[in-house]
Amino acid sequence: MSRDGERAIELINELATRVGNLLSDMVPPSAQVHLLNAQRELITALVLIYEHRVTAGPPERAGSGRRTVRRSSVRRKPRAVDKIPIDD
Repeated sequence: MSRDGERAIELINELATRVGNLLSDMVPPSAQVHLLNAQRELITALVLIYEHRVTAGPPERAGSGRRTVRRSSVRRKPRAVDKIPIDD
Protein backbone atom coordinates (compact mmCIF):
# COMPACT_ATOMS: atom_id res chain seq x y z
CA MET A 1 0.00 0.00 0.00
CA SER A 2 1.26 3.48 -0.78
CA ARG A 3 2.11 6.08 1.82
CA ASP A 4 -0.87 8.20 0.71
CA GLY A 5 -3.17 5.25 1.33
CA GLU A 6 -1.77 4.77 4.80
CA ARG A 7 -2.27 8.45 5.59
CA ALA A 8 -5.85 8.28 4.34
CA ILE A 9 -6.55 5.30 6.59
CA GLU A 10 -5.02 7.07 9.59
CA LEU A 11 -7.13 10.16 8.91
CA ILE A 12 -10.34 8.15 8.57
CA ASN A 13 -9.59 6.24 11.77
CA GLU A 14 -8.88 9.46 13.66
CA LEU A 15 -12.13 11.03 12.49
CA ALA A 16 -14.08 7.90 13.34
CA THR A 17 -12.54 7.80 16.81
CA ARG A 18 -13.48 11.41 17.50
CA VAL A 19 -17.06 10.93 16.29
CA GLY A 20 -17.29 7.68 18.29
CA ASN A 21 -16.20 9.47 21.46
CA LEU A 22 -18.85 12.13 20.96
CA LEU A 23 -21.63 9.61 20.37
CA SER A 24 -20.64 7.06 23.01
CA ASP A 25 -22.79 8.75 25.64
CA MET A 26 -25.90 8.75 23.43
CA VAL A 27 -25.60 5.35 21.71
CA PRO A 28 -26.25 2.11 23.63
CA PRO A 29 -23.32 -0.37 23.80
CA SER A 30 -25.03 -2.96 21.57
CA ALA A 31 -25.56 -0.35 18.86
CA GLN A 32 -21.94 0.77 19.20
CA VAL A 33 -20.80 -2.73 18.22
CA HIS A 34 -22.90 -2.58 15.06
CA LEU A 35 -21.62 0.90 14.25
CA LEU A 36 -18.01 -0.21 14.69
CA ASN A 37 -18.56 -3.14 12.34
CA ALA A 38 -20.16 -0.84 9.76
CA GLN A 39 -17.28 1.61 10.16
CA ARG A 40 -14.76 -1.16 9.58
CA GLU A 41 -16.57 -2.26 6.40
CA LEU A 42 -16.76 1.32 5.16
CA ILE A 43 -13.04 1.90 5.72
CA THR A 44 -12.23 -1.36 3.94
CA ALA A 45 -14.40 -0.35 0.98
CA LEU A 46 -12.81 3.10 0.78
CA VAL A 47 -9.31 1.62 0.85
CA LEU A 48 -10.18 -0.88 -1.88
CA ILE A 49 -11.67 1.87 -4.04
CA TYR A 50 -8.60 4.04 -3.50
CA GLU A 51 -6.20 1.20 -4.35
CA HIS A 52 -8.19 0.33 -7.45
CA ARG A 53 -8.08 3.92 -8.67
CA VAL A 54 -4.34 4.24 -7.98
CA THR A 55 -3.32 0.93 -9.56
CA ALA A 56 -5.70 1.05 -12.53
CA GLY A 57 -4.45 2.36 -15.84
CA PRO A 58 -6.02 5.29 -17.64
CA PRO A 59 -9.78 4.86 -18.02
CA GLU A 60 -10.93 3.55 -21.37
CA ARG A 61 -13.66 5.54 -22.99
CA ALA A 62 -16.70 3.61 -24.08
CA GLY A 63 -17.22 3.84 -27.81
CA SER A 64 -13.81 5.37 -28.38
CA GLY A 65 -13.59 3.67 -31.77
CA ARG A 66 -14.24 5.47 -35.01
CA ARG A 67 -17.75 6.82 -35.27
CA THR A 68 -19.75 6.78 -38.47
CA VAL A 69 -21.99 9.70 -39.16
CA ARG A 70 -25.11 9.24 -41.20
CA ARG A 71 -26.22 12.16 -43.25
CA SER A 72 -29.86 12.54 -44.10
CA SER A 73 -29.05 13.86 -47.56
CA VAL A 74 -27.33 10.64 -48.62
CA ARG A 75 -29.75 8.08 -50.02
CA ARG A 76 -28.77 4.46 -49.83
CA LYS A 77 -30.18 1.65 -51.89
CA PRO A 78 -32.30 -0.75 -49.88
CA ARG A 79 -30.71 -4.14 -49.42
CA ALA A 80 -32.11 -7.05 -51.31
CA VAL A 81 -34.11 -9.31 -49.01
CA ASP A 82 -33.61 -13.03 -49.39
CA LYS A 83 -36.88 -14.86 -49.27
CA ILE A 84 -37.12 -18.11 -47.39
CA PRO A 85 -39.12 -20.79 -49.24
CA ILE A 86 -42.06 -22.16 -47.28
CA ASP A 87 -43.42 -25.65 -47.97
CA ASP A 88 -47.21 -25.84 -48.31
